[in-house]
Order: sequence, then C-alpha cells, then structure tokens
Amino acid sequence: MSFGDPNNPYGAPQGQQPGYPPQQPPAQPGYGYPQAPQGVPPQQAYGYPQQQPGYPQAPGYPQAPGYGYPQQPGYGMPPSYANWGQRFLGTLVDMLVFAPPYIIIGIGGANKNFAVMGIGYVIMIGIAIWQLILEGKNGQTLGKKALGIRLVKEETGQPLGVGMAFVRRLAHFLDSLACYLGWLWPAWDAKRQTFADKVCGSIVIRNQ
Repeated sequence: MSFGDPNNPYGAPQGQQPGYPPQQPPAQPGYGYPQAPQGVPPQQAYGYPQQQPGYPQAPGYPQAPGYGYPQQPGYGMPPSYANWGQRFLGTLVDMLVFAPPYIIIGIGGANKNFAVMGIGYVIMIGIAIWQLILEGKNGQTLGKKALGIRLVKEETGQPLGVGMAFVRRLAHFLDSLACYLGWLWPAWDAKRQTFADKVCGSIVIRNQ
C-alpha cells in the first residue's frame, strides 16, 4: 500500500480521523471588530451612562431646603439684623402695654385698696406671660410685631421656644451690669446682639 492510499489509515492527513469529514476552522469575525471574550456580556454603546450590575442608579441629590431666615437677595447673604433703634422702639411699645395695670396698681395704692392693687398685679402677670408665649412661639411680642422685627435662634432662624425665651429674659440682668452697657451693645455690634443674645444664641432680625 502506497502512502496516501485511502485504505491506509496512516495515510490520512494530519489532524483528520479516518471516516470523518474534514474539520473546518471556526468562523472568525469580520476584520476590524473587537472580539469579546466568552462569558462576558456585551457592553453598552458609547455615550450611554454606564451602570454597575446589582447597584441601582443613584438618584439626583435633592435641593437643600432654604435656611430658616427670610430669603435675602443673593446667595449666602447673612440675615438682615434689626438695628438698635428698632429694638429700642419695640421694647418701648412692650412697656406701654403694661401701662394699664400700672395705673390700676397706682390707684389701688393711693386709696389703700388692696383688692384693686391685686387686680392690677394679676393683669400685669397675665400680660407678661402672654408676651412671653408670643415671643417664644412666633418670635414677636406686640412691640416687635409693630416694628416688623422678630427674635430667632442664630443657628436655625427658628423661634426660641417659650422656655428659652424665658431664660433670655432672665439673662437680661447681664445687660444691666456696667451702666446698662449690654442694652446699648447692639448699636455697634456686628450682629446687633445684647449680652443676653450672645449667651442664649439669639438674634433679632427684620421681617422680609
């Protein structure tokens, strides 16, 4: 038997088993196309946002809520502080509210009528508590409301609350020290604060 005889199994071409059709090489992709490795999912087209599997796409960050102070023209501007004159006139109006009970107490004292004096003191205490509640919850006494100003926390711009407003009233004794210097301090202070304001972290601002 000659080499290459079809009956000779040793004469078959290399890489081909006898009795089987000739093996064809696997088809190759067209020239110029990248070959993706087996088992790897196809990539998204260029220009689309890529997203990692198993991780949801993060939503956009919500816009931060505005600060508690009234909106000012421009971004990042400080609140509009009430000046010393506005604060003084607001306090003066609050003092005038106490005029009626003072008159009642004076009349009762002149006539030695303790019942009338008691009525006057009750009215005075009631007005003081009412003013304190207004200032703690809304930041405005009658005087502050008349002048268009209000008392708020420096950090949040929200009202102090009744408890902290009462503490601030007690802290006003610091303003009366050293010849009432604390009451005059808002005239030149950068934040228009009294000593009591600095201790309690409060400011008085204008309404917008």
